[in-house]
Amino acid sequence: LYQFEYDEKLKTEVDVQTKKAADRLLRVQQMSTQMVETLANAIDAKDKYTNSHSFRVSEYSVAIVKAMGWKDEDIETLRFEAMLHDVGKIGVPDIVLNKPGRLTDNEFVVIQSHTTIGGDILVNTTTMPGAEEVARHHHERYDGFGYPGKLKGDEIPLHARIVAIADAFDAMHSDRIYRKRLSREMIRQELIKGRGTQFDPEILDIFLKLYDSHQILSKDA
Repeated sequence: LYQFEYDEKLKTEVDVQTKKAADRLLRVQQMSTQMVETLANAIDAKDKYTNSHSFRVSEYSVAIVKAMGWKDEDIETLRFEAMLHDVGKIGVPDIVLNKPGRLTDNEFVVIQSHTTIGGDILVNTTTMPGAEEVARHHHERYDGFGYPGKLKGDEIPLHARIVAIADAFDAMHSDRIYRKRLSREMIRQELIKGRGTQFDPEILDIFLKLYDSHQILSKDA
């Protein structure tokens, strides 16, 4: 009888500690989510013409990988990586980031530097090791003529190739300081033009299927 009572007490204590550990993990996860979202808001606040850009790019990226059949935990990881893809813009002067006219060559180099700045900021992020790669390489091109590393094809990390499409799409679908957003058909034409040159062709085909079936944006958007 004593042994039975002891075993039951021990089991109860284990259950209590397990629940406490699960509660702590949930709080840490919630805090991490809030921190990422807060940082994404800070990034978007730098540029008045890209309000909520980081969140939209995140959602478009998630739509792509859901269509690719990714596991839930991998989808959530990419969601946060995409939110932080432009974190390096924190280091870009507002006068350059919000310049209404054409950028000079030097100013364009400064804008491009947001990729290396972002990669350097996130390089030691052990909880999201892919975040550094996304921030650093989401402006690489599939043909090797992107920046900063001039990586080509599969040399570009997969997550960065996915976010690159979502990022370019949102740029075309948003009003910018130098132009209005493009029409639905113009966006489609630009995406197809970049197939195999700017974008991974297989991932782009998945995105276009979502776009054409209005799973990315509504019919009238």
